[in-house]
Amino acid sequence: MSDAKTVHDAKTPPKSSLDRFFHISERGSSVGREVRGGFATFFTMAYIVVLNPLIIATAKDVEGQYIADATSAPIPLVAAGTAFVAGVLSILMGVIGRVPFAMAAGLGLNAFVTFGIATQMSWESAMGLVFLEGVIIALLVLTGFRTAVFNAIPAQLKTAISVGIGLFIALIGFVDAGFVRKAPAVPLELGIEGGLTSWPLLVFVVGLLLTALLVARKVKGAILIGIVATTVLAIVVEAVAKVGGPGTPDNPNPFGFRLVVPGLPDNIFGFSNPLVLFREFDPVGAFSSVSVIMVLLLVFTLLITDFFDTMGTIVGVGGQAGLIKEDGTLPRTREILLVDSIGAAAGGAGSVSSNTTYIESAAGVGEGARTGLASVVTGVLFLLAIFISPLVGIVPHEAAAPALVVVGFLMMTSIRDIDFTDYEIAIPAFLTIVLMPFSYSIANGIGAGFVTFVLIKLVKGRAREVHPLMWVVAALFVVYFALGPIKVLLGLA
Repeated sequence: MSDAKTVHDAKTPPKSSLDRFFHISERGSSVGREVRGGFATFFTMAYIVVLNPLIIATAKDVEGQYIADATSAPIPLVAAGTAFVAGVLSILMGVIGRVPFAMAAGLGLNAFVTFGIATQMSWESAMGLVFLEGVIIALLVLTGFRTAVFNAIPAQLKTAISVGIGLFIALIGFVDAGFVRKAPAVPLELGIEGGLTSWPLLVFVVGLLLTALLVARKVKGAILIGIVATTVLAIVVEAVAKVGGPGTPDNPNPFGFRLVVPGLPDNIFGFSNPLVLFREFDPVGAFSSVSVIMVLLLVFTLLITDFFDTMGTIVGVGGQAGLIKEDGTLPRTREILLVDSIGAAAGGAGSVSSNTTYIESAAGVGEGARTGLASVVTGVLFLLAIFISPLVGIVPHEAAAPALVVVGFLMMTSIRDIDFTDYEIAIPAFLTIVLMPFSYSIANGIGAGFVTFVLIKLVKGRAREVHPLMWVVAALFVVYFALGPIKVLLGLA
């Protein structure tokens, strides 16, 4: 596995038009690495095809109806739509952005849309708001504002964002696998009641150790091999022990697999036409359901979260891939951010919630991916998932999560580039790093770091050293963090 720092030093002459278009040799990669990376990213993201429709379908709209019943968007159709939009956008990111960043319906964003917006209006109107937010953020890219903000961030804060995301995705891996869980007495505990006392947890631990050993030995395809091998182990364990799934809210099964029960599917092929979902969004319906001020606040919350979650992701994954230049800039930043912005609008238009760049793309980077070809591979696999959704559904969290933990470690190694003897940057960097996993939000970590950075510079009389856009963004984050009190003052809470 290549060190991200040496990617630009391993240049070889391009061998084909494909090589030249994606800069494969220039970035020290190969077609084989890109394909493996695309597969690794897909397998760490494939859960969204199952999870996104479950989140959407279990929520109720303003009339108290389950969304899957209140619209013509039942679970299989939403699964197909989730795969379709993710596939198209990942291919666009690969071809236009030419970076190994895959896209899909954003977790956290879909929960906010489902439980924070759709409960106040119809699902069609909620998707209309997501569409409008995507249009606004695309305009910010086209005017150069979003790219300018990206370039205004100090280099060491960008490094802190990368490190924080590393911790965040490691925590996601541990939580998804059930290795750490919520507990009555403490916020998190190890396994089940403090112990690793279930077969799925054993599968995760074996997968984590196997993947770590393969990475340590620099085996080609280590992360992808780990995912596939752990999936096979999970299928065998379920066939023998029959531990089942997570159960229901009324009858939970803490000893079962967390989301997907692994096993050979009865049918490999299946198809639902996702294009019918593009009739299910209403871009103006929200204005007749809630006040204009509430619409603005909801769109602002979506925009800030989407804006900076993506920025954090491309900094973190781009840094791990060795794509961030010494001055802190990223090639084709405008194109990358534009495709991501289109993702929000496309997710709303496709009725599957806002799509965004995925931090799980780091799994492909950890496998050696350095170019957009990996994203094209991931996108094609998402499109195939529309037809082979039963096969996609056999990879459990416990098999994909080890990859996230190992990649989290790889991303954390850049912490050595932060000067912790300089408190002006060290304190904002620290808050950026710890608040991402602790608050389960990339945007919260970035916001805390930005606000603290400008305040420290102001208090020390060095405000002129802060880029003007950093002041603007810090002020926006103050509003973002104060949305609760603002709603109370406006009588909207």
